[in-house]
Amino acid sequence: MATKKPTTIGQLRESGYKVLTVKQEMRKNLIERIRKGQSDHLPGIVGFEETVIPHLENALLSGQDIIFLGERGQAKSRVIRALAGLLDEEIPTIAGCEINDNPFDPICRRCRDLVEEEGNDTELAWLDRDRRYGEKLATPDITIADLIGEVDPIKVAEGRYLSDELTIHYGLIPRHNRGIFCINELPDMAERIQVGLLNIMEERDVQIRGYRIRLPLDVFVVASANPEDYTNRGRIITPLKDRYGAQIRTHYPKNVEAEIAIMEQERSRFEEDDDHPVNVPAYMKEIVAEVTRLARRSPDINQRSGVSVRASIADYEALLANAFRRAIRLKEKEIVPRISDLPYLVPAISGKLEFETVEEGREEQIIDRLIQGAVLAVFNRYFSLAELETVVAKFKAGHAVEVGDQTPSADYVKLMKQVEGLDAAAEKLGAGRSRPAIASAVEFALEGLHLNKRLNKDKIAGRFQYRG
Repeated sequence: MATKKPTTIGQLRESGYKVLTVKQEMRKNLIERIRKGQSDHLPGIVGFEETVIPHLENALLSGQDIIFLGERGQAKSRVIRALAGLLDEEIPTIAGCEINDNPFDPICRRCRDLVEEEGNDTELAWLDRDRRYGEKLATPDITIADLIGEVDPIKVAEGRYLSDELTIHYGLIPRHNRGIFCINELPDMAERIQVGLLNIMEERDVQIRGYRIRLPLDVFVVASANPEDYTNRGRIITPLKDRYGAQIRTHYPKNVEAEIAIMEQERSRFEEDDDHPVNVPAYMKEIVAEVTRLARRSPDINQRSGVSVRASIADYEALLANAFRRAIRLKEKEIVPRISDLPYLVPAISGKLEFETVEEGREEQIIDRLIQGAVLAVFNRYFSLAELETVVAKFKAGHAVEVGDQTPSADYVKLMKQVEGLDAAAEKLGAGRSRPAIASAVEFALEGLHLNKRLNKDKIAGRFQYRG
């Protein structure tokens, strides 16, 4: 039978409950997980096991506030939001308190007066971990009132003096007292507002409208920033950086496997997909991941801005969408992406790349080169040209074939039977007896031979012709 939660300060004292600071609480829960061998501090985060997570654990064990530094699309915000999982499920606060006061040591005037009047009969409320996390995107128009607070003119009109603490309307940071507060893209915040954070993080007092109010908040302050922001859009003032104990650098996935794992995890899924089983060959996943990885090294792409993992996810979704569209039109049950679906990645990735100075209209050519480079790299990992010499010989003898993203899978099965060597290639790629999978394997083999300059390829009315 579940134990009834205390409802008053007196009952809480009798229960022996000990109030911890938010950093002590997170540290305690992290230590417990490490002792149990658990490694799920950051659910859904892939590829940070040997890099970001050890630094994060050290910062939490040290009780340090943290800045996460990294380019866009490196899961900074997701890592920060996951930190709420290290908080206790619930904590007690004084009922009706705007800033989640510690029942044993309230800091706001309203709660101090209430406890003085009602003592152990003061009513409690229980705050769950989700309500103890908050974040704010730093923008140039943020004010001190947004973050810390402002004098409420309505409360003044009720007859209180301006210097009375009860006239304050608390901002976002005090309202997340005893919790986690994140400031995303910190350098975008005006320097004069950053100055206002100094006392919150160190001296633990605030000044509102010239009145200094002692407010020893218990807040774990986390921030994110893009390295480019330090020079292009703003900077983090030195005294504020100094107050953050740890600066943790994030990064893009270091290998194709991690990139693919993120793509699979984050892609959109719909109930209607159950009617059409999705079968994505490994080489098609690798091609999508390789496009992004090549973009991160391309001199035509602004590398200071970075190429987000969201580019891989959007490309993967676009690839599957075109394969799904084909399956519906051709009344095929199975969804299997092909090489001829890759041109439909262009709209998905275009908005996620920041190009260096190039002539207008060349952006699509750059993306096409990235896609071709990805297909070539992946093909050469799967095949040596010698394995497909019989295929090349058939085309040299005058054979030609037209394919396209709307070509029925049955046509590829016929082609495979006509051209010696394609059946072995399809078997090596694990196509089995699935017609859509055979179609994908045949296209991959033909495109790989074309990119290795063993076959010619012509575009004819939206379709592609391969010939010797």
